[in-house]
Amino acid sequence: MTLCGVASTDAPTYNMIKTEVQGRVAVITLDRPKALNALCSELFYEINDALSRFDNDSGIGAVVLTGSERAFAAGADIKEMKDTEFVNNYKGNFLGHWVEQISKMRKPVIAAVNGYALGGGCELAMMCDIIYAGEKAVFGQPEINLGTIPGAGGTQRLTHAVGKSKAMEMILTGSVNLDAQEAMSYGLVSRVFPPEKLLEETIKTAAKIAAKGAVSVQMAKEAVNQAYELSLSSGLHFERRLFQATFATKDQKEGMAAFAEKRKPDFVHE
Repeated sequence: MTLCGVASTDAPTYNMIKTEVQGRVAVITLDRPKALNALCSELFYEINDALSRFDNDSGIGAVVLTGSERAFAAGADIKEMKDTEFVNNYKGNFLGHWVEQISKMRKPVIAAVNGYALGGGCELAMMCDIIYAGEKAVFGQPEINLGTIPGAGGTQRLTHAVGKSKAMEMILTGSVNLDAQEAMSYGLVSRVFPPEKLLEETIKTAAKIAAKGAVSVQMAKEAVNQAYELSLSSGLHFERRLFQATFATKDQKEGMAAFAEKRKPDFVHE
């Protein structure tokens, strides 16, 4: 791991990911080029470990998750799972650890998706809070072609993102994919960039978010996520309570004072 260009002596050594820090932004890069970043248990253990470390690092305000220009992640590692059995999968909660840490992240995670994001790769991108895509990105859920179904959120998050009909078409055929512009038109992706500019632009957005008051950012993320879980009346009540709670923070006082005084706020993330 590199911290602002300086090697960290207490950072772990990873085999399947690379990590670095740019200011208040952490970048995690999937690094299995020969397997097109196919997702396996070891890779997810490393992703989860890095995410946990960054989530608990007060110097980090946002995280970027990316792959290579050819593939964000081309799917799950089928060789790893093809001979597993139901009882062991069920008792061991197979794939459960894939979503464990990222779903608990308090800080925003932005996916920078170039190339293939298929199967588990598409699911991993959808676990993130924001998705930016390169112009050649491809999103799909082809699990039906392997005699199975998505198991890490594809049937749920994709349906929320693109609607029932398109999600059904993609998942049931296993061959209807979305290119970057289509993904943006459906709301799956927020913005599309040339492949060579994708990571740079994603880090810019992450840095902009990380510069805001950390408490308010985390509250805003929590409130938006609750929109998928609560009724409208319950969601509005939840949002209002968090809004009211921001008035106990130093950053709310600083932010409103700075606005009144026509200057930039100096947030202290408290």
